[in-house]
Amino acid sequence: MKRISFFFFLFISILSYSQQTDYVDFKTAKADLFFKDLVKNELAGTVSYEFEILKDIDSAFIDAKKMTFSKITLNELGVLTDVEFIDFKTYNDSSRFVVYNDFKKGKRYSLKFNYTVQPKKALYFIDWNIQNGNKQIWSQGQGKYTSNWLPSIDDMNEKIEFDLTITFDKDYEVISNGKLINKQLKDSQITWHYDMKKPMSSYLVALAIGKYNKKVEVSNSGIPLEMYYYPDDSLKFEPTYRYAKQMFDFLEEEISVPFPWQNYKQVPVKDFLYAGMENTSTTIFSDAFVVDSIAFIDKNYINVNAHELAHQWFGDLVTETSGTHHWLQEGFATYYALLAERAVFGDDYYYWRLYEYAQELLEQDKTGAGTSVLDPKSSSTTFYKKGAWVLHILREKVGDTAFKTAVKNYLEKHQFKNIETNDFIVEVEKSSSQDLSQFVETWLKSNILPYEYMIENLKLFSSSIEQYLNCDCKETPEACKLFLLHQNDSFFKSKIVERLGSNISKSTFKTDDIKVRQAIARTLKEIPTELKQDYESLLNDKSYLTIEYALYNLWVNFPEFRSLYLEKTKHIEGFNDKNIRCLWLVLAINSPEFENENTQKYFEELRNYTNSNVDFETRINAFQYLNLMQACDAICKENLKQASKHHNWRFSKFAKDMLKNN
Repeated sequence: MKRISFFFFLFISILSYSQQTDYVDFKTAKADLFFKDLVKNELAGTVSYEFEILKDIDSAFIDAKKMTFSKITLNELGVLTDVEFIDFKTYNDSSRFVVYNDFKKGKRYSLKFNYTVQPKKALYFIDWNIQNGNKQIWSQGQGKYTSNWLPSIDDMNEKIEFDLTITFDKDYEVISNGKLINKQLKDSQITWHYDMKKPMSSYLVALAIGKYNKKVEVSNSGIPLEMYYYPDDSLKFEPTYRYAKQMFDFLEEEISVPFPWQNYKQVPVKDFLYAGMENTSTTIFSDAFVVDSIAFIDKNYINVNAHELAHQWFGDLVTETSGTHHWLQEGFATYYALLAERAVFGDDYYYWRLYEYAQELLEQDKTGAGTSVLDPKSSSTTFYKKGAWVLHILREKVGDTAFKTAVKNYLEKHQFKNIETNDFIVEVEKSSSQDLSQFVETWLKSNILPYEYMIENLKLFSSSIEQYLNCDCKETPEACKLFLLHQNDSFFKSKIVERLGSNISKSTFKTDDIKVRQAIARTLKEIPTELKQDYESLLNDKSYLTIEYALYNLWVNFPEFRSLYLEKTKHIEGFNDKNIRCLWLVLAINSPEFENENTQKYFEELRNYTNSNVDFETRINAFQYLNLMQACDAICKENLKQASKHHNWRFSKFAKDMLKNN
């Protein structure tokens, strides 16, 4: 059914003066979804919305990107009987699906329809056209809009209780928000029924489909913690999810507000757009963080895990009204993630991470990009890192008790609602009996970074940071070397090694601290002959970064021993992006004295890592090395062209830039 264009213009004119949320309150959404064609990325379903009219209006809309609708019904929900409307009109402009009717204040309605769509973004179909690919489907609504695959409301100020039912091949796991209340097997397919009890913004709707196993732990408060992993990654489960339950229990106690959802699920996926995404009760994260026990030392899921978990309160339970208040989500999640890591790794870790945040903010300021926390156009560095600093300083100012009381009251008062910065500040002023107007001006509204104040605060609480800032390793290198012998702080010692540079001595190697030895491998690029044996010992360290740095530097400094180094590291792959293996292949190809008969085989292996069935981070490594060797042949270039159309924008930009420069 279509309405003449007059009604569409009328609809636009009405909503130009106000948001739909002033007129219409969507309550529930029940979606029954199935996939028509996985290669063509085609999704179909039946959706039923219930909504209440807050003010008389002649239309209501649902955001729907390039969708086709059929079998549309509109009912008025009554106490005794439901009234079905026959003569209502609709309009679909490939952006919104509009329903026209004489909607009356106080009335509740049900809108039901079928739809089909081939989403261009927000729902990603991975490897379905690749024979041996890691076939997955996963969603990413934030910044992309769930309305690309599910008719919904893009306005984050509209919170709806979403219940999803999904039918899919029985060999796959299907994960969505809320609690799985039923599974029905019919022939070769299973229908999964997920139930949410509370409302959420539509950008937090999640769907993940793939071949997974899972393990379940239970929090101290009784919340099921479902942790998914690929069947081949069983040995990586423990290091990937290490401290997960401990951090969950810590945050529940620290925040003093119970976890607000029925359960908590975490799902790794291939070629994700970001590190992780805090969908309500269902975090989706990059499988680059699925690590073994060695990789855990250098690149683990701990911070991302804690950050996305903190969002379940700060972002999901209470949600910003607009980008002006984005720090209420990212600043809080960054700060509480640091607190969780502090509970695991200790005070030194916490203060050194704050120091690193301060340095990032200072560098940003030097480029002229420093902004107010309340500027909606601020960078992620400002929202995340400066936002965390705001909370750290505020807590110091008002005290632990007042701060924790304010956070608790803020969350409980505004739960399942949208918030602004003043909503939080009001609660802190109440609990602390302090006027925070000057604090707000300095830390939230001002573009000026209080860097000196931040550094003085760190020196007050961390003696190792104070020592580091007062130490000049160029003037007094021997004093710095003494610090390495008498300090236990890994952060401090690593940074001292970086400052010492080429002044590293044999005694510097005499430590079991992996982070310090990694700093040596990274810093000492020209290796004196007298340190050769000590430096070679770095190849034995349980650190993929250390081995990568050490292998390259030894290969460059001691060409006569290249075969020895290559033989020793021949079977090490490194992180998921094969950092060591890719480097090893390049060095082997460029070492004629080492297995010269295998040079072509090694080249083909490196080139194969540019193929579309490989994760994008490994592909980047392979492309970069091939480009460096000026060996990106026709096959490589064809893969690069394909990569330029990849759904991950960072990877596609990388590929486009490389094509442009070749």
